[in-house]
Amino acid sequence: MATLVLAVGSIRSLVETRDAYYERNQFADVFAQVKRAPKKLLEQIEEIPGVATAEARIVKLALLDMPDSREPVTGQFISLPDEPEQHLNRIYLRSGRTPELGRAEEVVVYDGFAVAHDLGLGSRFSAILNGRKQELIVVGTALSPEFIYTIGPGETITDNRRFGIIWMSEKALANVYNLDGAFSSVTVKLLRDASESEVIKRLDGLLDPYGGQAAYGRKDLPSHAWGEHGLDMLRNMSRTLPAIFLVVAIFLINQWLNRIVTLDREQIGLLKALGYRNISIAAHYLKFVLVLVAIGTVIGGIAGTWLGAYVTGMYGRLLNLPFLIFIRSPDLYVLGGALSLVAGIAGAVRALRAVTTLPPAVAMQPPAPQRFRHVLPAALAIDRLASQRTMMMLRNVSHHPVRAVFTMLGMALATAIIIVSQFLIDTTEDLINVTYFISERQAASVSFAEKRPLNVVNQIARLPGVLTAEPYRELPVRIRNGSVERRILISGRPRDADLRRIINADLHAVTLPKNGIAISAWLAGILGVHVGDFVEVDLLEGQRRTESLPVAVLIEDFFGIQGMMDLESLARLMREAPTVTSVSVMLDDDKSDLFYRTVKSMPAVSGVGVQRLSLVNYRTLLAPIETSMATIYSGFAALIAFGVVYSSSRILLSERARELASLRVLGFGRGEVLVILLMELGLLTLLAQPFGWGAGYLLAWFMRFNLAGEVMRGRLIIEHSSYAFASGIVLAAAVISALVVRNRVNQLDLVAVLKTRD
Repeated sequence: MATLVLAVGSIRSLVETRDAYYERNQFADVFAQVKRAPKKLLEQIEEIPGVATAEARIVKLALLDMPDSREPVTGQFISLPDEPEQHLNRIYLRSGRTPELGRAEEVVVYDGFAVAHDLGLGSRFSAILNGRKQELIVVGTALSPEFIYTIGPGETITDNRRFGIIWMSEKALANVYNLDGAFSSVTVKLLRDASESEVIKRLDGLLDPYGGQAAYGRKDLPSHAWGEHGLDMLRNMSRTLPAIFLVVAIFLINQWLNRIVTLDREQIGLLKALGYRNISIAAHYLKFVLVLVAIGTVIGGIAGTWLGAYVTGMYGRLLNLPFLIFIRSPDLYVLGGALSLVAGIAGAVRALRAVTTLPPAVAMQPPAPQRFRHVLPAALAIDRLASQRTMMMLRNVSHHPVRAVFTMLGMALATAIIIVSQFLIDTTEDLINVTYFISERQAASVSFAEKRPLNVVNQIARLPGVLTAEPYRELPVRIRNGSVERRILISGRPRDADLRRIINADLHAVTLPKNGIAISAWLAGILGVHVGDFVEVDLLEGQRRTESLPVAVLIEDFFGIQGMMDLESLARLMREAPTVTSVSVMLDDDKSDLFYRTVKSMPAVSGVGVQRLSLVNYRTLLAPIETSMATIYSGFAALIAFGVVYSSSRILLSERARELASLRVLGFGRGEVLVILLMELGLLTLLAQPFGWGAGYLLAWFMRFNLAGEVMRGRLIIEHSSYAFASGIVLAAAVISALVVRNRVNQLDLVAVLKTRD
């Protein structure tokens, strides 16, 4: 019940909150960038069939001079209409107000950026706008549905200290960039039944003459895509883990109720002999299950609500949602209760069947003694090697094979769930290692507002502190195979790139081919292509045309989906001289401050990505979420392990109480009697571990398959320490159960136990 309310309740709350935020603030459906287009073009855009409304604006990247940051900080400046009010992507003011007409220095800053830099109302900072340094004054802080997750140029992880959104008066921003009566970006809201692809096609046709960079839908907006990926992770976990807990619940109820029926054997026979019907007796035992389900549902509902609110808040903070409410849907609690009831009845079926099929005459007689016989020839018998206590344990296991198998199954599933939880942590650490230490090994990436000639690499290489510099070129394209199409970036880089290395599935460096395109294995799977197949590529920059390129090699990447080409081959494809959009550098740590100060004064630079800070942000923002989820489910798994072991040990104690008391009378000590009782549980616990490891690996594979997406994915990595940790938790639960049972054994009333039942 708790896992269901936690998983489904949190995803419902986040989706409903996000959708309400989108709707209230009129989040656009289509986005497009353009170099310079006249505002009168907006009327033609609004006449496109399927367009509800459109809004033109100015969007520019610029470096910021923040006194509390040694590294360069990037700001994305977005114009706010002076009149009338903003229609699409409305900002959600956290504090203050919007800039006043005619006050060019007033700005509204993104709330997370303001918090990171301790910017209050009236705070000042500087920005290099179109080559000129300008002082700005903060008059408000805000959020926006367009930026629930912010990613700066050259970055893969959000960093509120080094990238921020800044809203400025349209008139002021137009004056700075000489865009009076023009715009550089347009957002479009579609009608409910509109065709997004057709609108994008018509919009591109209007913007192409003005340097349009190809329109794209909401799903290709990085902010929305990252948010949807996080929600997909929760969705997939909600489909997997609650089902496992239900299976274990069925097992525990079956084990518990079977034992009660066994102990009440004589009373059941007596009731039947007195005329009670089978259905009346079965209903009596079913009430035990109903009470157990009711109590578990209430406790689980409370625990799930509390944990769901915690997880919802955790994801809500990551997605920068302005308001957040954990939705307590009545239907979810009804569904949880119904599933719990189904699990309870399913677990009780075997015991209730035993109640109805037990003849009164047989039930009122003591159970027939078990028949012990040698299975192996005398020469191979193990009783010569094993002690009497060991033989007693082995005989008991062999005469209750079903119970032994179910006990092992419960403990194996507990081990498996802990392994799956640890898999989330292990794969995160592997993703960090592959991304930041094997593939993306540059210290920093210098991005430019516009593409630059190749000789800019030499200029960057001569800056203070730069040890090595490599060119990097990004080109937006649409890649297609048949009816399957994706909007991606093709990155051009040197064939033997060393800083931003290209790797394959084995993590070995790959040399780019002179001809053709290298694509990620994930993208190849989406398109359904293999090495040697041809794909169609629509160039979305420069001379718009479609080319057919062979897939030369498959590579591995873990963030986004992209294609890669040799820099010179990409230049030939574009029919232009080699150009770059960013330069990757390796720095001398002792001179890095001087490098950052120099870059801050370069007007052509739009941003600097710093790998060290990106790694810190990954560990600070994303890793704790995965660790928290792993901790929650590991805790549930530990409770399951304790429940399975404790239930089994109590059943063994009730079954063998007379035997243990007899041994005590015959002179066996308390410790010896306890060892006889717990040896069986110890054996079953140990035997269950390899099966738990195997089940954990299979579940991790299934979760890895379901959690992988176009935004981010990881390898199937489970460290040996995770297997040891999972088994350690289960063994610890077994030890705790043993300590509890020890007190029960020590408190045995020998006289009462040895009395023959009336």
